[in-house]
Formats: sequence, structure tokens, C-alpha cells
Amino acid sequence: MGGDRKVFTLAQVSEHNGPKDCWLIINGKVYDVTNFLEDHPGGDEVLLSATGKDATDDFEDVGHSPSAREMMDKYYLGEIDVSTIPKKKAYTPPKQPHYNQDKTSEFIIKLLQFLVPLAILGLAVGIRIYTKSS
Repeated sequence: MGGDRKVFTLAQVSEHNGPKDCWLIINGKVYDVTNFLEDHPGGDEVLLSATGKDATDDFEDVGHSPSAREMMDKYYLGEIDVSTIPKKKAYTPPKQPHYNQDKTSEFIIKLLQFLVPLAILGLAVGIRIYTKSS
């Protein structure tokens, strides 16, 4: 890999976030991809949107070829000080309302409010058919 092994902080790398000066963090390494912006198959906007953060997930999600990974060596600047990258928050699902068993009676009442008129209607239709046929 090119250059000497410098260690950069996230703040230092974040300063390089424009089309004339673009640095990325991928797998704990810092890359100056400024000269590659125009040649990137996905366009320069993809690279620019990944600045100022750890772009490892963005890079891995795309599924780059082995030749693309080898090409990264010529853009290598140094390592990132991982203590300056904020930790990812673990996903916590939203709180579900507690199931209240007392509402079961409300459900039965609503069910009966639907079924009783339906049963009465069925009974009336049955009586009408029976009396008409006899």
C-alpha cells in the first residue's frame, strides 16, 4: 500500500468531503478518492454521499469486484483512529402496548353485536322461505 501509515481522526477525514477533495473510510482505512470520482461506475454522488462517516457498509453492500478492491490500494492514505468513530446503536424495537385481558369481554361484545343481527336476518330469511313453500 502506498504512503506511510498515518492515523487520521474522523474529524480530519470529515473535512475532505467535496468534489475537489474527497476522502472515504472503508474497513478502518482512509482513502483519497478525489481522482477517482469521475471514473466511478456509480457516479461521483455515490462517493460524496459516503464522506464524513465509516463507509464500510455502503461499500460492502454494493458487492465490489476483486479488481475494484485491488484498485483501492493506489488511493490509500492511512488508518482511521477507530476511537473517533461513534459506536453504532443497537436496534431497539418500539414498545408494544401491553395485552390487557380485560379487553377480551369488549371483543366478545363487538362480536355478538355483529353475529346476533346476522343470525336474526338468517332466521327471518329461513322463516320466509319455509312459509312461502308450504
